[in-house]
Amino acid sequence: MNRPLLLATALTAVAMAAVAAEPARDAIVAAYSQLATSENPAFSGFSAARGERLYLGPHTGGNTETPACATCHTADPRASGRHVKTGRAIEPMAVSVNPRRFTDAVDVEKRFARDCPNVLGRPCTAAEKGDFITFLINR
Repeated sequence: MNRPLLLATALTAVAMAAVAAEPARDAIVAAYSQLATSENPAFSGFSAARGERLYLGPHTGGNTETPACATCHTADPRASGRHVKTGRAIEPMAVSVNPRRFTDAVDVEKRFARDCPNVLGRPCTAAEKGDFITFLINR
């Protein structure tokens, strides 16, 4: 039994749980869950796998320069990105690296309102927003 590895794994799990349990983020996810249920009564919860597909794309219908969130944010959401048009640096999307992500409801909604039409060519649904955040909480 490799005790240092076991301890490192346990500490990582505890740290991830602490990051994931952020009251402001939890409230945002809960609000999207309520909206998703009102949009679709068959809604049964968020999916990190769907969120990952949304993040990685590619998508059609939006701006051809940004067919995926990963275009600017990189395929690894733990890495810093760069805006495809302006070259401006973008902080990592993964909550494990950037615990402030998805903690300001106004900012979260502002970014979805801007980025979903650019990437998808339409607004994101509440289910898509929740899936996206769920994916990044788990990264």
